[in-house]
Amino acid sequence: MRGNLYVAMSGQVALEKRLETVASNISNVNTAGYRAQGVAFSSVLSKVQERPSAFVTTGADYVSRAKGAATRTDNPLDIAVQGEGFFAVRTPGGVAYTRDGRLQMGASGELQSVNGYPVLDAGQATILIDPNDGTPSISADGMISQKGKQVGAVGLFAIPADAKLQRYDNSAVIPDQPATAVLDFSRNGVMQGFAEGSNVNPVLEITRMIEIQRTFDSLAGITQASEQSQQDAVKTLGATS
Repeated sequence: MRGNLYVAMSGQVALEKRLETVASNISNVNTAGYRAQGVAFSSVLSKVQERPSAFVTTGADYVSRAKGAATRTDNPLDIAVQGEGFFAVRTPGGVAYTRDGRLQMGASGELQSVNGYPVLDAGQATILIDPNDGTPSISADGMISQKGKQVGAVGLFAIPADAKLQRYDNSAVIPDQPATAVLDFSRNGVMQGFAEGSNVNPVLEITRMIEIQRTFDSLAGITQASEQSQQDAVKTLGATS
């Protein structure tokens, strides 16, 4: 009987973590370039009792790499990734990667992210443009031109598919494996005048929240019934002893 109680409790703990993830996704539905958070659960089989019981693990977090919708802004300093890849920015925590391509120009002409981090080229060097040379033109391969002259190139980086991503500030991530510069732009590239939004599906996340609440209530009922059965058993055994 206690096994049923512990199984239900493990399910409630897992649902609590999943609810936190869903709430975080919903709160970032309008965060540019944000990658949705997910939780992968597995079961642990216990053979302590006569009948084996399967318990839910606390879950392992992962970051979804699904693409967000690109919106046309016509801002020359807004760029979006076409296909796979990430932009690189230099942060106090090291090089981070993001799909948020809303750029700005620093006072000295340094190309920066919306959070003020230097945007990097394929060699992970900072990029300088001339504030007095007019609007920059950014081609599909990330090349930046001003007045017909090439002044730099925005780097596009591929992160290994099996790399674990750690979140960093806004929508950026830091992988546990090195990212490599994209050199083939036949399938991947950069679109100037566009900005990528979050890949969170708000309708799906709200549906998940409702499902979590219903499942949590169901498990709470199982817990309550298990406790009541134990109390009844104790009363019965106590009366016959």
